[in-house]
Amino acid sequence: MSVVPVRIFGDPVLTTAADEVTTFDAELRRLVKDLFDTLRAEQGSGLAANQVGVGLRAFVFHVDGVSGHLVNPVLDFPDEQEQDGPEGCLSMPGLYFDTVRRQHVVAKGFSDRGDPVQVVGTGELARCLQHETDHLDGVMFIDRMDARRRREAMRAIRDAPWFGQGAPRVKMSPHPLFGRIR
Repeated sequence: MSVVPVRIFGDPVLTTAADEVTTFDAELRRLVKDLFDTLRAEQGSGLAANQVGVGLRAFVFHVDGVSGHLVNPVLDFPDEQEQDGPEGCLSMPGLYFDTVRRQHVVAKGFSDRGDPVQVVGTGELARCLQHETDHLDGVMFIDRMDARRRREAMRAIRDAPWFGQGAPRVKMSPHPLFGRIR
């Protein structure tokens, strides 16, 4: 089992668009397996590659007994119907905020072997597919909220015990950057 640390809100990788996958190889299959192992360990609904620090367009999901993964996902919306309800994120542990999403979605992409895949989602599965695809575009779900909800969410985030742990820490080298080495 390969459980990897999930990046926390504030880490720049979460707001950086992921690169398209161009090579479907053993390394990609290992990434998908690691994502599934981590998702199970964290008891989440979905996990995108950039949430574990890998800037590739791939994610896994497990919602209402439906599990799978998508590489290079593209979303289509068959109608305008919306849902408004609680949404959480493994990169913001323990916090849930009402977020408006589309009720129905058709997600198209590829398997980790390069085979075409299509997932049709409604309700919670649709919410998850949209959430994880947003991650791959460098969009956090709080970016989808109206101004009032975003202010309330940011207040809760600042009060969270993990807040500030997502920012990268810079360590100073004990070695001089310039000058002679003695």
